[in-house]
Amino acid sequence: MDPDFVERRRVGLENFLLRVASHTALSNDKIFFTFLTEVEKYSQTLNLFIAPLFFFQADSRLKALNATFRVKNPDKRFAEMKHYGDELQSVISQLLRVRARVADRLYGVYKVHGNYGRVFSEWSAIEKEMGDGLQSAGHHMDAYAASVDDILEEEEHYADQLKEYLFYMDSLKAVCRKHELTQFELEMAAQDLSSKKQQREELATGTVRTFSLKGMTSKLFGQETPEQREAKMKVLEEQIQEGEEEVKEKNSECDEFVNNAWCDIERFKDQKDHDLKEALISYAIMQISMCKKGIQVWSNAKECFNKM
Repeated sequence: MDPDFVERRRVGLENFLLRVASHTALSNDKIFFTFLTEVEKYSQTLNLFIAPLFFFQADSRLKALNATFRVKNPDKRFAEMKHYGDELQSVISQLLRVRARVADRLYGVYKVHGNYGRVFSEWSAIEKEMGDGLQSAGHHMDAYAASVDDILEEEEHYADQLKEYLFYMDSLKAVCRKHELTQFELEMAAQDLSSKKQQREELATGTVRTFSLKGMTSKLFGQETPEQREAKMKVLEEQIQEGEEEVKEKNSECDEFVNNAWCDIERFKDQKDHDLKEALISYAIMQISMCKKGIQVWSNAKECFNKM
């Protein structure tokens, strides 16, 4: 419950809510509206969705994993975007690890300045002519060392912006997996329709193109009666009609998803370029400012030494 940490998280939540509010579809979502207007009702609404959502997500992950390996005609754009998401997530993770190591070293450097301050202050106590200069230099070092907490807190703000995009990469890859699943369902429906049409053709001509139990049964026990064939043909016609409707529906669903998803992906890419560019430039400016303060501390110490 550190105030600085809570404030940083508050800013992060506010930024996220602004992103959601700027989205044409998500801004009209019922749960989002309830979250903003009714806290207690939101908790109750969320509890109704948590358990079913967990099982739905688990089932969707299994289906998506199955679809990934079985889609015959994947969309190259989504495949490339999924690969891009994996690579960007890896790069951001490496960047955050490097920043953490640099922050640890920076903390050590600042604490060493604190040691300089203590040594100069102790030294000033045993010197008469140089005492004032040493003591002043020690004060500059102490002040510089004490500023490290504020600097690291500011650094965490930029790190949070990068961490946010780690979660966005997961969302991006989830969209790609959803497309694979939609494409997989379309291909399965088309394959089933093709199989039904082949059965109709075989039933109409009396020839079986591929090996099947039906073909072996016909050879062993004779052909079906015209009435049986007609009844089966009628059932197949109904199934083919339903299959054609399903394929048409799946095609429409897939096309709609691709159009909507790709618009969102393009929007995301533009926002990502803007956000990451702004965060990295601000981080560079902060580092330059921090180094200038370090130079100024030693320039002030030099002046103190010159006056001794």
